[in-house]
Amino acid sequence: MFVPVNNSEAIGRCAKAVRKLQHIDQSTLAAFADCGITFVSQFENGKPTVQLEKVLQVLDALGIKVYLDMPEQPEELGSELKS
Repeated sequence: MFVPVNNSEAIGRCAKAVRKLQHIDQSTLAAFADCGITFVSQFENGKPTVQLEKVLQVLDALGIKVYLDMPEQPEELGSELKS
């Protein structure tokens, strides 16, 4: 399911919903994602200054994949995306 999001609150709400569907408490998720329970709580509540890398860890622990829907790429942008 694709869910459009445009702020930290929406991402946090999605993560919280998936966590609850999986019957995982915040403490367990924090352990799976290698972060603290305070971080999980702040993320789920939409704190806008949470660390992106940790957000990605939490989403990965929940099985949530992140994709960027980019506009058509001009030639010069294509070379910037190759790693």
